[in-house]
Amino acid sequence: MKHRRMLGFLTMFGPGLVVMFADTDAGSVITAAQSGAVWGYKLLLLQLVLIPIVYMVQELAVRLGLVTGKGHGELIREHFGKGWAWFSVSTLMVACLGALVTEFAGVAGAGLLFGIPPWISVGMAVLLLSIVAWTGSYLSVERIAILIGSFELIFLLVAWWAHPSPAAMLSGLTQIPWRQPGYMYLAVANIGAVIMPWMVFYHQSAVVDKGLTVKDLRATRRDTAFGAVITQIIMIAILVAVAATIGKDHPGESLNTVQQIADALTPYLGKTVGTILFAMGMVGASLVAAIVVSLATAWGLGEVSGYKRSLEHHPTKAPWFYIIYTVMLIAGAIMAISGVNLVNLSVAVQVMNAALLPIVLGLLYMLAVKALPEPYRLSGVYSVVVGTIVVVTSLLGLYAALSPFILFLR
Repeated sequence: MKHRRMLGFLTMFGPGLVVMFADTDAGSVITAAQSGAVWGYKLLLLQLVLIPIVYMVQELAVRLGLVTGKGHGELIREHFGKGWAWFSVSTLMVACLGALVTEFAGVAGAGLLFGIPPWISVGMAVLLLSIVAWTGSYLSVERIAILIGSFELIFLLVAWWAHPSPAAMLSGLTQIPWRQPGYMYLAVANIGAVIMPWMVFYHQSAVVDKGLTVKDLRATRRDTAFGAVITQIIMIAILVAVAATIGKDHPGESLNTVQQIADALTPYLGKTVGTILFAMGMVGASLVAAIVVSLATAWGLGEVSGYKRSLEHHPTKAPWFYIIYTVMLIAGAIMAISGVNLVNLSVAVQVMNAALLPIVLGLLYMLAVKALPEPYRLSGVYSVVVGTIVVVTSLLGLYAALSPFILFLR
C-alpha cells in the first residue's frame, strides 16, 4: 500500500518542480550572481525569506487550477471580464518576451565560453525546444524539462568548491543596508527573479493539462513546496559562490558579462572544469525556462482567445497553440543575438517582473477569494497573511518601477 501511494505521488509530481527549475532561469542566475558580487552575503537573508513567499503564491495557482479545472487567463475572463483578461495576458506576453531574451542570451553567453557563435547555439536551442513540444505529450515535455533543469544543481557543487566563509555568511545575514538605493534595487530585482507573472499562468495551466484534479491537491502542494526549496537553494548557491570569489577579491565590483562570472569560479574549480560546470548550469536554467515561458504564453493567450491549447493535442488539432509557442521562441532568439548586455538586461527584466506584481498578485488573490468554493476559498488568518505579502511585494514592485525616476529627480 505504501509503495502504491508513493507511485501515485510520483505520478502527480512534476509541475511544481518544473516551474521552480524555470524560476531559477538565466536572468535569476545573473541577478543572484550580481547580488553576490556587489553586496557579498547581504542579500542572503532575502533568499531564505522568499521560500515561503514563492510557495504561497504558486500554491494559490495550483489550488485554482485543480479546483476549477481552468487556466489563469480563463478564470480572469470569467470573473473580471474580457478587458482584464486581455490586459493580464498582454502583461504576461511582455514579461515572457523579456524572459526569453535573457534565456537565449544565457545560451549564447554559455556558447561563447567555448567559441560557439551565438546564432549557432541559440538556433540549436530553438530547434531543440520546438521539436520537444511539437512531437511530445505533456508528460514527455515535463520529463524532459525536469532532466534539463536538473543541470542547475551543478551550482550547489560550485558553491561548495568555492569554500565560502561560514562566519562571513552569518555576518551577511545581519547586515541589511536598506537605506542604500543600489541595495534596494537589487533586492527588488531578486524578488522579481523569484515571483514572475509567467509562473502563475504556467503552473495553473500545467496541472489542468496534466489532468490533475482536486483529489491531487495534497500531492501537488508537496511538489510545489519541494520546488520552492530547491529553487531558492540554487539561488543561494549562486550568490554564495560569487560572493566567495568576486565578492571577496573585488568587493562591490559590478559584473558586466557572463564570462566574468565563469572566470570568477575557475581559480577554485580549474579553467576547464569551472567553465564546463558553469555552462551546463546556465544552459539548463535557460532551456527549462524557455520551455515554461513559451508554454505559459501559448496557454494564457489561448485561455483568453479560445483556441485549442493542450500538449495532448496534435499540432494539426491545435495549430495556434504550437504556432504561438514557436513564434515566442523565435522572437526571443532574434532579440537575444542582437548583442544585448546580458547582465544589465537580466536585472532590468527582473525589476520589470517586480513592477508587474501588483497586477499579477492582485488578480491571483482576488480569484482565490472569489472563484473558489467554500472549502477551498482563501479565508481567515491565512488570507490576511497572504494579503499582506501581496501588498508588500506589490509596493516593492512599484518602488522598483519608480526608483529610476526618483533618483533622476534628486
